[in-house]
Amino acid sequence: MLEGKTAKLTATQRAELVRELNAEYGTAKVQIPRSKKPLHLRPSGQYDREQWSEAMTKFGPAARVGDLVQITAISFDGRKLVFEINHGISGGRRWWHRIQVSGTSSRGTTLGAHQNTHAPGGTKIALVFPDALPFKTAAEFKEMLKPVLDFERRSATELFLDTIEPRFREAIEAEKVIEGMDKEMVLLAKGMPSKKLRDFEDGIETEDWIYGQPPGEIIFITFLDGDVIQVKESVAEMGGWVKETAQIER
Repeated sequence: MLEGKTAKLTATQRAELVRELNAEYGTAKVQIPRSKKPLHLRPSGQYDREQWSEAMTKFGPAARVGDLVQITAISFDGRKLVFEINHGISGGRRWWHRIQVSGTSSRGTTLGAHQNTHAPGGTKIALVFPDALPFKTAAEFKEMLKPVLDFERRSATELFLDTIEPRFREAIEAEKVIEGMDKEMVLLAKGMPSKKLRDFEDGIETEDWIYGQPPGEIIFITFLDGDVIQVKESVAEMGGWVKETAQIER
């Protein structure tokens, strides 16, 4: 097989790419703006930040980090391979993504819902090549889109974990809380607390999240300016109480 610009896509190969890539789902790895004109992305993974920023200011986001998007059309424009995302600028979340279906349980299910949140809008992204479109497989084109779209369909949580320090990621995966974590990390590690308390001392306001209740293990997590400054564990008997502060209104 020829390499470089001489190995151009044939009509058959183009039809094959459309079959393999159209309707594919991916997860946004960066904030993607809505745009009437295709947003340029180079095969190296670099994109025109000025163009993307301008589109974001003018039209707002098509997808936030972690949002689920779908390739809804593919077109070949000279040296560009254009991917329509969520039906373009006029597309986005569909009516069935908002319908709640309730069963015998108290919790409803959203039709079409995945682990990811559906993106609020649509746009177009164009892979721009220096010469004519080269012959590449669908997997190779997906790899080129990887800096902005993840086709492994990982959740927003997994994408977030990729961006934080290894020590925090390890703690979250072990369901532990350590000093330096922010509230979002604590929620990922432990879920919602049983109680939230606020304390004022010497003009300094701290917030405590309490996990567990008597009898059993109680975990106090203290925040200052949104970051964990102390983690305290204790065992309380039935009727036991530790720390008296005003409870935060929820």
